[in-house]
Amino acid sequence: EVTAETSQPVVFVQEKETGDHEKTLKAQKEGKPQKLLEMNEHTLVPHSYDYDLIVIGGGSGGLAAAKEAAKYDKKVMVLDFVTPTPLGNSWGLGGTCVNVGCIPKKLMHQAALLGQALQDSRKFGWQFTEEVKHSWMTMTEAVQNYIGSLNWGYRVALREKKVTYENAYGEFVGPHTVKATNKRGAEKLYTAERFLIATGERPRYLDIPGDKEYCISSDDLFSLPYCPGKTLVVGASYVALECAGFLAGLGLDVTVMVRSILLRGFDQDIANKIGEYMEEHGINFIREFVPVKVEQIEEGTPGRLKVTAKSTKENQIIEGEYNTVLLAIGRDACTRKIGLDKVGVKINEKTGKIPVNDEEQTNVPYIYAVGDILQDKLELTPVAIQAGRLLVQRLYAGANIKCDYVNVPTTVFTPLEYGACGYSEESAVEKFGEENIEVYHSHFWPLEWTVPSRDNNKCYAKIICNIQDNERVIGFHVLGPNAGEVTQGFATAIKCGMTKEQLDSTIGIHPVCAEV
Repeated sequence: EVTAETSQPVVFVQEKETGDHEKTLKAQKEGKPQKLLEMNEHTLVPHSYDYDLIVIGGGSGGLAAAKEAAKYDKKVMVLDFVTPTPLGNSWGLGGTCVNVGCIPKKLMHQAALLGQALQDSRKFGWQFTEEVKHSWMTMTEAVQNYIGSLNWGYRVALREKKVTYENAYGEFVGPHTVKATNKRGAEKLYTAERFLIATGERPRYLDIPGDKEYCISSDDLFSLPYCPGKTLVVGASYVALECAGFLAGLGLDVTVMVRSILLRGFDQDIANKIGEYMEEHGINFIREFVPVKVEQIEEGTPGRLKVTAKSTKENQIIEGEYNTVLLAIGRDACTRKIGLDKVGVKINEKTGKIPVNDEEQTNVPYIYAVGDILQDKLELTPVAIQAGRLLVQRLYAGANIKCDYVNVPTTVFTPLEYGACGYSEESAVEKFGEENIEVYHSHFWPLEWTVPSRDNNKCYAKIICNIQDNERVIGFHVLGPNAGEVTQGFATAIKCGMTKEQLDSTIGIHPVCAEV
């Protein structure tokens, strides 16, 4: 069972498998039993496996690990397959971040910021007479062309590094064995000494009448072949708020339907400020309602949809008409249909997430996992990349550095960007007690916004300090332009154990937002 060999007995020498009964007999007949013992010096891989490492999932984590393993002359295969969305959309190699996540999201956020910059520019003396309007098709084509160049780049990089890539769906069928099924349904079996699961997540649907037929998800939005028009965004995740933000920034009529709170898991003080800012900038919020039915009134690009929603509090029902309904209510791990039960990999039955030890190893010793599918870990592209690279360095280069999941910076690209590192105020109070933390905070007004005289005192910064530990900064939060750029630098300082005193003794750069 452990070796996946087909004939017994299986022969081992000094704990290394040399082959099964047939291979051993063949070597004996050819007078070459010594050959079986001469393992490949570099790899110590029994000759019985097709690959040293098979990676299931060609996203950020999987590709980073595969390319890293190739550096150490390992025989590596990547299996990547995008199951089409209910509307039939799929994409190239690279995973969610590149194709339907961070990359197109940030580019469309930038498109919205440029619209705001155009407005501001008049106050700075720029004169233009033609009417300013936005072309959805020009934007999506440009974004998709750039993504296409990235897909091509990943394939070329794998080829140059001699990593075998198959556009096929990988699933475990037995010990050390996966079945790869391509889009034509052709199946192949491959064996490997080790496996890395990096299958990521896909958007969740509501399971109500009309959701899969008429709604779109973030998997469809960035390549939508028409302008979405009047849009209802369902959800309060960062995906929901980012998409609502840039759609409104492009001039569309946008409504966000929220079940309970905004940005669960993030600092709530900031989350509410983001919501207020978005409302002030023309985005409608329907709070404490959930859709129960979506019906098509009229086909088209976009068509017209009727959404029926009910209150989470009382028996109230409301109806609304929209051109597009975007679901952003969370994501589910792609772990239930890859044969984990066949090899005994444990998953959290409720969430589908995979528990691993601090070396990204599952309960089956030769199977590892990285990225969004890990239980109780951060769902961020750079985390998956770092974990994948470090894992491979431990497996093949004798390294011992583990991925540090603490104090990882992140940014939410809402119209007012939000950068964070460390504890939210709620979680700091819960962990250290209210009497043991001190919060320093301030509103600010970016210089660039003073001349167009907009959004005075909407930007905000706060740090959370642990009084018992020399006022060490345990939480960093900034709400304002370029929040990601600001947060990245401070993240290193926080990793180094920055205290409030050290922060105070750092001289600011004037005039910038970060000096606050």
